[in-house]
Amino acid sequence: MILEQLFGLNGQKALVTGASRGLGQAIAVALAQAGAEVWCASSGEGGSAETVAQIKAAGGKAHALFADLADADAVLALAAQVQQQAGQVDILVNCGGTISRTPAKDFAFSDWQQNLAVNLDASFLLSQQLGKAMLERGQGKIINIASMLSYSGGITVPAYTASKHAVVGLTRALANEWAGQGVNVNAIAPGYFRTDNTAALQANAERNQQILARLPAGRWGEPADLAGAVLFLASKASDYVHGHVLAVDGGWLAR
Repeated sequence: MILEQLFGLNGQKALVTGASRGLGQAIAVALAQAGAEVWCASSGEGGSAETVAQIKAAGGKAHALFADLADADAVLALAAQVQQQAGQVDILVNCGGTISRTPAKDFAFSDWQQNLAVNLDASFLLSQQLGKAMLERGQGKIINIASMLSYSGGITVPAYTASKHAVVGLTRALANEWAGQGVNVNAIAPGYFRTDNTAALQANAERNQQILARLPAGRWGEPADLAGAVLFLASKASDYVHGHVLAVDGGWLAR
């Protein structure tokens, strides 16, 4: 009973961006398993079909939406669409993201703008638009996805690094304004996970070995490793947690 009261999400409605695969898919599935009805957003039409099917096959409730997160008008339309369909959104997970790998001296400004628009601007706009209704109700959970590159500079990923540092700043800024009004804004900083974004690192034998050598856990993270952190921050268990960045990193930051 205590576990259900603290971590159960029955009757809650959630929007997860980047839900087509990888971390976003795992997050959407975890929320649904805890009882939430989940709107799974992808960058293209039909992108979240597999995630929705997986949730429904397990007896959960899920719906597919899509929007180009680099297009501010599309992001605003996504916010309006999910509110119209759901009636209200109790949980927002800003997981959609992109990364470009080029040395800084050669980094195209168009790639810089794309990374910032998808990783930062979309998170702000969705938080702002859905947060308004949360503030009116005096209740809501917003979870942003940060990164290990919210703590360091990385190599050949200047735009991604800048955007993920900014996501942490946004998380804290919103928490400062909204904590006293019943809305929790926190972030998760995943470590090195097996996803499409890290495919190049996994394929590079030297970098892969360097990463594993620093990981106390001795392995890359799997998307399902995020489930516990997401459920904690989405549920009543985290009602007094505000502006926190929860590292799920296999011990990377400890070494």
